[in-house]
Amino acid sequence: MFKIKTIYFIRHAQAEGQPITANLTKKGKEQANSLVPFFKNKEIDRIYSSPFKRAVDTIGPLAESRGLQIIEDDRLGERVLSSLNLEDWQDKLKKSFEDLNLAFEGGESNNSAMARAASMLKMIIQSDDNHIILVSHGNLTTLMLRYFNECFGFEQLMELSNPDVFEIVVVNEKATLRRIWDEERVGF
Repeated sequence: MFKIKTIYFIRHAQAEGQPITANLTKKGKEQANSLVPFFKNKEIDRIYSSPFKRAVDTIGPLAESRGLQIIEDDRLGERVLSSLNLEDWQDKLKKSFEDLNLAFEGGESNNSAMARAASMLKMIIQSDDNHIILVSHGNLTTLMLRYFNECFGFEQLMELSNPDVFEIVVVNEKATLRRIWDEERVGF
């Protein structure tokens, strides 16, 4: 049987910070609203989001415009690099992509976060829904993209925008991936 599934990965819009309760900035709210016309001609069956406020608020306007429920799933929550405030967090983040098993105090390794994301992706691929949106964060979005293409790593994470949108089309378990968000076209 010929099976096609389209999954959209959305990195949240611009936020005021990293805490779970961080709000979107004024620009972030505008970006969230811009997703409504951006997805105008795209079919959507189901929306899953990280439970972090900035992720839920990013997809809220689109979900409301389509009359769809936002299903919050912890597996889409951002990877915690460390429970400590690391001055050199970017260097540590880079090292964690060089050694996917590396975990800092109170943090999660990339492999651990990838396993969490993979369980979500396998569920989505096996579901009856054919057009799915997953809303997450920079590090976890990069790891989900890496699930389909191992070329995604630290450099690609640093190139992501807020928001960012990737389309993954899975045909009989073979995936093609492309970035479809264009900040200039959308006006940011």
